[in-house]
Amino acid sequence: MERMLVISDIHGELVKFERLLEMACYDANRDQLLLLGDYIDRGPHSREVIAKVRELQQVGAIVLMGNHEKMMLDAYRNKEKAVERWFRNGAKQTLLSYGYAEDEATGRPAAIRWTGELLDVISFVDKLPYYYETDEYIFVHAGVEPGMPLAACDPHKLLWIRGEFHKGYSGPKTVIFGHSPAKLLHGSDEVYFGANSIIGIDGGCVYGGRLNCLELPSRHIYYVE
Repeated sequence: MERMLVISDIHGELVKFERLLEMACYDANRDQLLLLGDYIDRGPHSREVIAKVRELQQVGAIVLMGNHEKMMLDAYRNKEKAVERWFRNGAKQTLLSYGYAEDEATGRPAAIRWTGELLDVISFVDKLPYYYETDEYIFVHAGVEPGMPLAACDPHKLLWIRGEFHKGYSGPKTVIFGHSPAKLLHGSDEVYFGANSIIGIDGGCVYGGRLNCLELPSRHIYYVE
């Protein structure tokens, strides 16, 4: 593979996602695509983004779990307060994209019909890995626990960690992550290059920011607004 292309936090923004792949001239035969999670919720086209991600996985993309996919899984398993948490974070837009009526997307557990199509999505996301590692890089949705071997990190933290990782990481490999909008890290939607070998690529796309694509090893950035 000549290049690695890394994208995170698409959040149902299908048009921007497709434009970004086109802008980067993504070629599955030549490039390794890595998607770092949060394909669903908040944006308008979660269903279509999931379908696109699954197509890309079939031709070689590495697809990781995000905290929003995990919230959907937890809601399906009816974990305590999981449905409420998912709805606070954009579940309504996801269910509407799958054809639910407004009164079915209210956040009440009994109102979620786990249709065959959604159960198929559950089966897909349930198999997604939490991280991907190479000789030089760690790819993960939110970050890693500083000082902890990657395989021993708490899976919950891999999807949710913020400041402890942003300020405390000092490992030998560069960590590429999403989850925390770059604007929170350095006041800009541009990709964040931390002095401690961390690279934050979440440009806050669903909040009107950017959808970023990091090309490696060149560190060239493609983005759509």
